[in-house]
Amino acid sequence: MSKQLTKSIRENSKSLHTDKSTYNRKILIGSIVATFIAATPFLFYIYEYVPDAERWHTWFGVYESAEYGSANVGIWVLMMKVIPLLLSLIWFFTCRHWWYHVLLIPIAMFSFQCVSALNYDVRFMDELHIIWLLPFMAVIIPSIYLIRAKMFNKINYADKTLEELEEEFMIKPDSIWGKIKQYF
Repeated sequence: MSKQLTKSIRENSKSLHTDKSTYNRKILIGSIVATFIAATPFLFYIYEYVPDAERWHTWFGVYESAEYGSANVGIWVLMMKVIPLLLSLIWFFTCRHWWYHVLLIPIAMFSFQCVSALNYDVRFMDELHIIWLLPFMAVIIPSIYLIRAKMFNKINYADKTLEELEEEFMIKPDSIWGKIKQYF
């Protein structure tokens, strides 16, 4: 009897250690994400440290702002596109609701805006991006509607709550890389 007791105690201590390390890892990742979100105003104001000249020499190379006339203005425009993109990506990868795929639409929009902010040939920025977003919207919006219809159909014919149905439809990859891989 004592052998079985010691064996079960060892198994319980292993699972407690695993749960504690998983919990600590989640706390660490959550703290890093929260710190990054809190630091986004500081990231936005990086443009104030960029010289007001057409060329800016950095460790990464030379940034030449031909269209804007000033590297300061070019980085300001870029930060206005990058910060919402980063916040949308964080929201997408941390969202636990069934509708989180809708966040791909603003992510695609901010991505197009970042590319156009860096494109030297762009004369009129933020115009006609809706045309590029239409294919994304044509796939994502009906998909979300079908998931919603399926959920409400199951609510009408089952004794499940909305939270239980959200859990059923939720895809839970183990890591961020797993979440990225499910789309490709």
